[in-house]
Amino acid sequence: MADITSAKPVPVPAPAAAADPRSGYRYYVLAILILVYIFNFLDRQIIGILATSIKAELGLSDGRLGLMGGLAFALFYTALGIPIAMLADRRSRTWIMTVSLALWSGFTALCGFATNFWQLFLCRMGVGVGEAGGVAPAYSLIADYFPPQERARALAAYSFGIPLGMAAGVLFGGLIAHAVGWREALIACGLAGVLIAPLFKLTVREPERGRFDPPAAARLPAPSLGEVLRTLAGKRSFWLLAFGASCSSVLGYGLAFWLPSFFARSYGLGLVDLSLYFSSIILAGGLIGVWMGGSLADRLGARNRANYARVPAAAFLLSIPFFGLGVLSPNLTVGFFLFVVPQALALMWLGPTLSAVQHLVPPGMRATASAIFLFVNNLLGIGFGTWFLGALSDYLGPRYGADSLRYSILYGLVFYLLAAGFYLLASRRLAQDWHR
Repeated sequence: MADITSAKPVPVPAPAAAADPRSGYRYYVLAILILVYIFNFLDRQIIGILATSIKAELGLSDGRLGLMGGLAFALFYTALGIPIAMLADRRSRTWIMTVSLALWSGFTALCGFATNFWQLFLCRMGVGVGEAGGVAPAYSLIADYFPPQERARALAAYSFGIPLGMAAGVLFGGLIAHAVGWREALIACGLAGVLIAPLFKLTVREPERGRFDPPAAARLPAPSLGEVLRTLAGKRSFWLLAFGASCSSVLGYGLAFWLPSFFARSYGLGLVDLSLYFSSIILAGGLIGVWMGGSLADRLGARNRANYARVPAAAFLLSIPFFGLGVLSPNLTVGFFLFVVPQALALMWLGPTLSAVQHLVPPGMRATASAIFLFVNNLLGIGFGTWFLGALSDYLGPRYGADSLRYSILYGLVFYLLAAGFYLLASRRLAQDWHR
């Protein structure tokens, strides 16, 4: 580790001044970061609502559709996330996010011009390349705009981009596809993101790195990847949180991609009704769950750091029976309420976990540590989850027919049980690793 006594001092604002609640600019920054995150998830998940139309036109199996929707995106998204985050720990985070937004949005639009599986696969890889620089730098920016006692709520608010983006992708993607076609839906949503990129760069200022942290920590130079890994190697709670989140994401991303197809096959919903139904579930459940997770973490985490892991563990365990009953429900109205509850519970991990990750490392490591966390989470979650449910559905097809996807989802609920186990193990180490 670098000798902090010989490092060149970096001015650090007084915490009281930097955290002045009358300063509204930080809330504008948070709002536009949420907007960018909305486009991040809109472009990431829009393929799910369009899957039935794409499958019919391009003649794809569920397994191949899962590869295109998950692995194609995850390959470069996970591989490039760490080097881009290391750059974000050293250079302008706002420039990195601007270029990333323009890139992933442009490739989303190009997906609309694909005429076969491999063209669509390569364009989805391009979306992953762009999105590799869209999240970890944002976590680091938020940590420098909000003091520690507000970070879980700020990161939870930022995570509103997940349900908002997913709901927008399902709703607008479905409605545009119904009106003119799936290709036009991809082109329209992609171009809208491209237009946001210059607004982001022109209005978001790069904050002073480590402004709310002790001066000694704020003066540390950006470390190498080896230093970050050595720091994290001694913090077992980080890896338990990462593997717990990845288990939840296997099912979370799988459900986000496959539930539209499940509703269409098992309940016979058309594209417009499907878009309205599923986007309402995502929006209502997602917003409630994300905010509850952040609020509970800030309140309970102040009493005991272990609660940053216990809150998600309890939420995952509670979500399992609700998802099971929802998938088995013969009634769409009853099913709606059964799906809203676990949708909320399944997203409560975001605020507590992301806040814990930011606190486990010094300021100069935050973007890189976040990228390592996202690498583990998304490689398994996106790369494996979307493909797994589709491949399992193909395997169960001869036995269950049109209901094969229903039983694929039911079997997949075991991943929430695994996630809860990892989080409970993390809760035993979190306080110790936090204070080291």
